[in-house]
Amino acid sequence: MTDNNDSATTETGDDVSTGSTAAGSAAPETTGAAAPGATAETAGTPAPAPGPAVVPPPAPAPAAAAGSAPVVPAASSAPGKWGRVDADGTVYVTTADGERAVGSWQAGEPAEGLAHFARRFDDIRTEVELLEARLTSGSGDPKQAATAAKQIRDSLDEAHVVGDLAGLAARIDHVLAHAAVAVDKAKAARDEARAAAVARKQALVEEAEALAEESTQWKVAGDRLRGILDEWKTVKGVDRKSDEQLWRRFSKARDTFNRRRGSHFADLDRQRSTAKNRKQELVEEAEALSESDDWGPTAGKYKDLMTEWKAAGRAPKDADDQLWQRFRAAQDKFFSRRSAVFDERDAEFADNAKAKEALLAEAEKIDPSTGLEAARSALHKVQERWEEIGKVPRERIRELEGRLRAVEDKVRTASDAQWRRTDPEAEARAAQFRERVQQFEAQAEKARAAGDKRRAEQAEAQAAQWREWLAAAEQAVASR
Repeated sequence: MTDNNDSATTETGDDVSTGSTAAGSAAPETTGAAAPGATAETAGTPAPAPGPAVVPPPAPAPAAAAGSAPVVPAASSAPGKWGRVDADGTVYVTTADGERAVGSWQAGEPAEGLAHFARRFDDIRTEVELLEARLTSGSGDPKQAATAAKQIRDSLDEAHVVGDLAGLAARIDHVLAHAAVAVDKAKAARDEARAAAVARKQALVEEAEALAEESTQWKVAGDRLRGILDEWKTVKGVDRKSDEQLWRRFSKARDTFNRRRGSHFADLDRQRSTAKNRKQELVEEAEALSESDDWGPTAGKYKDLMTEWKAAGRAPKDADDQLWQRFRAAQDKFFSRRSAVFDERDAEFADNAKAKEALLAEAEKIDPSTGLEAARSALHKVQERWEEIGKVPRERIRELEGRLRAVEDKVRTASDAQWRRTDPEAEARAAQFRERVQQFEAQAEKARAAGDKRRAEQAEAQAAQWREWLAAAEQAVASR
């Protein structure tokens, strides 16, 4: 007794079709028994199939444009174009080499069996198109796509399908060529990315080494080295050997920087300790001077102490602040005391200035023209009282001294004029110059008479010189 289901069997008579897609996923299976009236034995064992009929190969698929993928038509749209089912149910596919049995159909109409195997072909065709689409979009791994395409290509010679196997093979070859190009591009891209990654890490290492050897901006350089480490972790794709070599260099650079920084701050601690001790000494000296009444020299000493303070360098911050407060307090104490004394002195100097102004008003009335001796006596008395009054504010010294000097100059000028008018030596000099002029003029006249032109010119030149001196002497006498 047989069941009522249709069945598509392979050439070996099995009750399940063994045709499958090359990707390894089986097409939907159809099971069943022979036609009504046949026994289970006859359903499972078909009669011997007659020899394959000679069928011309189908026309090739339309040629694709140069460089584009070959066009593979869907087999299910016209399965009879690519195969047939003979009278005993054997299914054949037509290839360039002739027909090849791909299975057996025992469940119904031959057209249904042919369509069944055509759909299997279309499944493979769709899988190939998906592989190519992934390659074109760049969304798939080209190496995996090439492997899958090669597996499909190798399985076509035994595939249990009906369709344009030659066209599909050409399409797969195109996919493989496309995949090869994509693999090369991917490799080139990986090589480029690897080279860029190596170059970036190389640049980071060189920057770290420069910081380690040269930088003295400790905080800035330390922050940058941490930033380099963070960036280092983001750089991927470097081969292990290069990465290890670069990492060793980077690690060494960090160690070098840390040693230099540690050494610097150790030296700085020693320097600050020395500065603290020196500033302690300066503070004690400043505090000892704060009671001094020797205003000028002590003020100069405080200036020297400040210069030494700056040269001592920085002590630890807390100690430096405390020592500075003590130093400033000592300074302020001294200069406050000095200011109090100077304020009192300035008041005295201001009174002295008023006294000298009154004295100057009296001195400026001295008139030498009314009596030189009386003017001299009055000026002498003014000068004595001037010294007795004492100092005046610094800003008034030039003004007051200038007014007194003007009175002194007036008296001195009158005295000089009187001396010149009564000087007997001036008349004697003029007479002497006049005599010398006459002497040289006589010598010139005598030389001309003797025909000695040279001696005459020499005597005339000497006479001219003495004549100038005579004129100056006569002018001096006349201007008294």
